[in-house]
Amino acid sequence: MNSEDVRKKHRDYLFPAVANYYKEPIAVARAKGAQVEDMEGNSYLDFFGGILTISVGHANEDVNRKVIAQINNLTHVSSLYPTLPVVELAEKLANLAPGKLDKCFFTASGTEADETAVMMAQLYTENNELIALRHGYSGRSLLAQSLTAHASWRALTTQVSAIKHALSPYCYRCPLKLTYPECGVACAEDVEELIQTTTTGKIAGILVEPIQGVGGFITPPVEYFKIVAEIVRKYGGIFISDEVQTGFGRTGKMWGIEQYDVEPDIMTMAKGIANGFPIGAVVTTTPIADSLTKNTISTFGGNPVSCVAASATIDVIQKNNLTQNAEDMGKVLRTGLEELKNKYPKVIGDVRGMGLMQAMELVVDETSKDRTPNPEAASQLMEETKKRGLLVGRGGLYANAMRIAPPLNITKNEVEEAIGILNDSFAAME
Repeated sequence: MNSEDVRKKHRDYLFPAVANYYKEPIAVARAKGAQVEDMEGNSYLDFFGGILTISVGHANEDVNRKVIAQINNLTHVSSLYPTLPVVELAEKLANLAPGKLDKCFFTASGTEADETAVMMAQLYTENNELIALRHGYSGRSLLAQSLTAHASWRALTTQVSAIKHALSPYCYRCPLKLTYPECGVACAEDVEELIQTTTTGKIAGILVEPIQGVGGFITPPVEYFKIVAEIVRKYGGIFISDEVQTGFGRTGKMWGIEQYDVEPDIMTMAKGIANGFPIGAVVTTTPIADSLTKNTISTFGGNPVSCVAASATIDVIQKNNLTQNAEDMGKVLRTGLEELKNKYPKVIGDVRGMGLMQAMELVVDETSKDRTPNPEAASQLMEETKKRGLLVGRGGLYANAMRIAPPLNITKNEVEEAIGILNDSFAAME
């Protein structure tokens, strides 16, 4: 079979909604490190990593070696039996988590992790209503779609009514038409009025992404979460940090919320935890964990193979100090993106992010203060970078934000190569 055969079978047998990137999608056949190859052997530098999932590079030998050994030993038994892989991973996460977070629950996805976190907040506080953020994304289930604040990702007309959406800390497109820092972080202060006017006045909590991933890597001001956490706790709620995309060193710290000096009551995680193996997790305090008294089970949560992959991924991150590498290479990447913004000021309206989680927002003409979203330019850039062997992502409510997130062990040469390809691609668009 060749790439076209795979593309045809994809069209024939998968849901049409399972969309692919590019006019002619790449049928990926092999990958190693930061490189992927299609079925014809064409190579691409991967700067999106399975949507921020490939933390330590494709086919990482340290991770794969331990995974293969585990497959040969024990593949699956469900959460009805304790296993060495699940308890070792739980201990690692409890030791890595900030503050008093010391109890874990494992799932098969980030969607399930967010669902579990919301349930635990409701059980612990005995309140029902929960705050999420506009431009946020939480997954595919009914509750997750209700938490998500993107019309294009909400397929169901029936939504969970207990979810209230606060203003996003989207400084480039401030919903209050203000300018940071003169605004006094008014979007954070507005959370109090949201609670006072749209809820019963008692809430279960708030679920937030430290950087809004699908939203286009929207990066809040450093004061934002401290203000929000204080307000939420004032009204009886707890603070849930959704680390599905920001966790495990991605932002230059182990957890994204550490960038804001806020101690969460619950953290959720998935994606980068296991370098591509399916697993999600919830980490919380003992009192919150104890509030679940009914029976519970997770058939695939805590799968031994996925747990070993997660433990091995964490080991690689710590052994090779990849959190620091994410910070260091993130600075190189950010400098390059800022230089591109200066070079192509009409189309690049904003550059934002932390560590190896950086974005460019493309607009019609920033030089004339026209910040009209430009998804057409985003589509063109995707095709131009593909031609030159670079894979990047896109996102945002308007599909005009380019998301750039290479593996945490990316090298300076590879970052500079990616910047060069982006430069050539923008030049070809002029």
